[in-house]
Parts: sequence; structure tokens; C-alpha cells
Amino acid sequence: MKLQRITTEYSQAEDRIRLVGEGQNNQVVSLWLTQRLLNRLVPHLCQWLVQQEGTLPLTEVRQEFAQQKALAELESQPPVRADADTQGVLVCSVDVKSIRLGVMLQFKDRDGKLAASLQLQSKPLRQWLNILHGQYQRGTWPTGVWPSWITEAKRMQKIKHDVVLH
Repeated sequence: MKLQRITTEYSQAEDRIRLVGEGQNNQVVSLWLTQRLLNRLVPHLCQWLVQQEGTLPLTEVRQEFAQQKALAELESQPPVRADADTQGVLVCSVDVKSIRLGVMLQFKDRDGKLAASLQLQSKPLRQWLNILHGQYQRGTWPTGVWPSWITEAKRMQKIKHDVVLH
């Protein structure tokens, strides 16, 4: 199933992150992502974003600004909802493929069977990484896999929201 819209949420009961995705014809799937899997996936996605900038100086600063911009442009949408009939899949591997204009994530189950795929361009990938980072924090998972340009962008966004102007 090719996902067109996703909701990412931390489940305290499962101590996992659930990606609820909606495909064509309103098909919905729940993809369960473990901390171990995400700790391997996040660095690959962040490295892909860095490679999009090339080897220009101040890459870290540019990445931080790009993260802040993507976070500021994130529009609120109604969440994708899973119901009792929604298929749940424990994701055991994710293939990351560069495609024209973005990256494709292929989520696979324990048998290596494709459960769902998700294509993201740079900006939506940055936005999803910001959301995912927030779910890491919600679950009090260690954030050592996250580059400073993501954690700093999140911190700056929080500071902007906490400032009261009179």
C-alpha cells in the first residue's frame, strides 16, 4: 500500500511508535516501529537530507534553518484514525531508496513482505522527522541518534512559542 497521509504517535502501552497511514480508497494500516529500528533509520534519513545540501560550508547551520522553516510551515491536519479492523504490522525493516525529488521508505514485516511504502520530498521528510523527534521525547527515549540541527531547531521553535510579547 502506498501511503498518502500519515499520523505518527507514541504508544506508552507498547513503548513503540505507531505510524497510522492512509492509502488509496481510504485503506488504513498501523505500522509499529520499535526504538531499535528507528535508531537505525533516523541517521540514514538525516544523512540523506545533508547530502541534498552538498558539501557546502556551514551545512549544520543550513540544516538547522531548513528544519526551522519546515517546522514553521507544518500545517495542522486531522489525524489518520485506526479502528478495530485496521491491520497492524510490526515493522522489522525499512528500505530507504532515493527517488527523483525525494526518498521512498518501504516498511517490511518480519517475513520481508512489503507492508506499506511512503514517498517524501525534503520538506515533508523534515516535518516528519520533527514529529518523530517529538514522539521520541514523549516516550523519553534517548535522543542521541538525532543530529544537533534537529534538536536545536525544535528548541528554537519552543522558545518562539514561549516568548510573550506585550
